[in-house]
Amino acid sequence: MIAERTKKVKPSPTLAVDSKAKELKAKGFDVVNFGVGEPDFDTPEHVKEAAIKAIRDGFTKYTPVGGIDELKEAIIDKLERDNGLKYGKENILVSCGAKHSLYNIAQALFGPGDEVMIPAPYWVSYPDQVLINDAQPVIVETYEEDNFMLQPEALESKITPKTKALILNSPSNPTGFIYSKKVLEKVAEIALKHNIYIISDEIYEKLIYDDEKHISIASLGEEIKEKTIVVNGLSKSHAMTGWRIGYAAGPVEIIKTMTKIQSQSTSNPTSIAQKAAVAALSGPQDCVEKMRQEFERRRNYLVEGLNSIGGISCKMPKGAFYAFPNISKVLGKKVSNNQINSSMDLSIYLLEQAKVALVPGSAFGAEGYIRISYATSMENLSKGIERIRKALEELK
Repeated sequence: MIAERTKKVKPSPTLAVDSKAKELKAKGFDVVNFGVGEPDFDTPEHVKEAAIKAIRDGFTKYTPVGGIDELKEAIIDKLERDNGLKYGKENILVSCGAKHSLYNIAQALFGPGDEVMIPAPYWVSYPDQVLINDAQPVIVETYEEDNFMLQPEALESKITPKTKALILNSPSNPTGFIYSKKVLEKVAEIALKHNIYIISDEIYEKLIYDDEKHISIASLGEEIKEKTIVVNGLSKSHAMTGWRIGYAAGPVEIIKTMTKIQSQSTSNPTSIAQKAAVAALSGPQDCVEKMRQEFERRRNYLVEGLNSIGGISCKMPKGAFYAFPNISKVLGKKVSNNQINSSMDLSIYLLEQAKVALVPGSAFGAEGYIRISYATSMENLSKGIERIRKALEELK
């Protein structure tokens, strides 16, 4: 009865962890939730006021499918100001979140027989969005000693005549690392050589630390820009996860096709949220910097705390709001009859015994790691670190 292609798709592990944590909280348990990738800050006031004004002004009707011109212009200004990228309105599509933008791309580009390269660790939705469009994800391993950065030789070794695209995510979810200009230049060279599209997910670009810089691969020249679809949004940078505004910038034909697909699925993004997004992109940005500074403070505290726990080692991430500690020294240990053989085993153990929710590395294609979100208070970070420490001390 159910379409065969849907059987290839798994529910999102990160949302499942968040759901389980909330379920335990509802039962009265004090759960520290390190699972969810959502800023704990409120949406900035000037953004909320723009939405309220839109409602009062009666801006509550359908808009053009691909977004209002005012928002497209704000996105164009942002891309030129921040990334050195010049686009016209015909190159922009506004969707219901960056995930929706990525789904539209998958629908527009992928089909049976296509292969799509995805560096691991990867965001959980990339492989499933490829699979649901009857294409094949090809996982390219990356390694901690390379800061989980895709190595050009590994990329080229996986290319076949069926290779259609490469998905890049910088800063990365789940690792928090960012791509250097040197590696991006080499990746761009390989993509052009083999006529491969680049899907560049840059949703965490505003959350970068230690004076590092975000570089969009599309900014490395006109040729690679014509082969790149840049994806971004407001969820992480402006604490607007529930507003559901994301966007894509890319070649006209691809954007036109994505817009046609969107016209038959969601139609336009919410009119009110679009007005809020204009205020977010065009208004004061000091709120973004305040959040970034607080995330950096939390990152430093969390990583120091994790590295003080026996059996855990954690490199310092450079962006986003995730730490990706190595837990390989914990594997094989046990408490009572409970043996920890995988990152999933450890995640279940910590949730059940320590009431700490986090996501196993296996969900991101990286066994031997766990992902911890520090998009939560310092109080929760302190409490969570101590609970993890005590729970691991019980393992023999």
